[in-house]
Amino acid sequence: MAGSPTFHLFLPQMRMPVEAIVERALAAEAAGFEGIAFMDHLVPPLAAEHDMWEAMTIAGWVLARTSTLTVGHLVLCDALRHPAVLARQAVTLDHASGGRFELGIGWGSTPEELETFGAGSTAARDRVDRLAESLTVLRGLWTGEPVDHKGTYFTLNDARQLPVPLDRIPITIGGVGRRTLQLVQAHADWWNIPLHELSRLDDLRPHAGKTKISAQVMVVPLPSESARAEATARFQRRFGTTRIAETAVIGTPAELTAHFHALHAQGIDRFYLWFADFAPVETLTAFSSVIGSS
Repeated sequence: MAGSPTFHLFLPQMRMPVEAIVERALAAEAAGFEGIAFMDHLVPPLAAEHDMWEAMTIAGWVLARTSTLTVGHLVLCDALRHPAVLARQAVTLDHASGGRFELGIGWGSTPEELETFGAGSTAARDRVDRLAESLTVLRGLWTGEPVDHKGTYFTLNDARQLPVPLDRIPITIGGVGRRTLQLVQAHADWWNIPLHELSRLDDLRPHAGKTKISAQVMVVPLPSESARAEATARFQRRFGTTRIAETAVIGTPAELTAHFHALHAQGIDRFYLWFADFAPVETLTAFSSVIGSS
């Protein structure tokens, strides 16, 4: 661990028009956030009645409308894209943005949607094995050299794609399972650890190699101490029965600064912040004081 932690906005692209997403991205950029990350689903989890935008398309649109933010996902679902298509998409966004696209990828957090839309196996072993093969294909195609690959899921014959990435496109993989950590060690630049697994960090870290560590945190900023009771009650009504509520942090700017300093001291270098109020501009602007103190 060195230097200061960096902050990315996690913004599920649902329940708001595209221009509201751009407005939040620009506010995050102005407030000092390093990046923004979206989700990747075919239907919003537990909220199928709401509108939602496609993950790679919204990433490209936000890259076009911003100038410094890195843009990625927590995380793209491997089963939804052929790796040759994903390789081409990633390099296109990499060049178009001057190197600001990051590839967050996983083997699917909601397998039931894969069954609903006929998008591949719901078995965990199949999904993680497919991700391993996808990453191998991606890495091969990004070299710009011809690729011959005969695997369980994909066959490529003298396949070549140009241009190559401007530099190394950073890859983020999350999770703590044995096979997932093998993929982290082999392919990832960032390992996103679930906060409820943080107590195991010292035991898990050797299995992730030298990969840098990130974490997603649900945040309820308080403008003052007088707002604590109302904000806490509102948060509990909305998120109290979910796992994310177990690791959420509610606090004033000083308390949030101390909280992130403590997590950084444990080895977490990047925080993906999911604001409980859906990150209106005023919340992001106010959070700049925490970024400036961290």
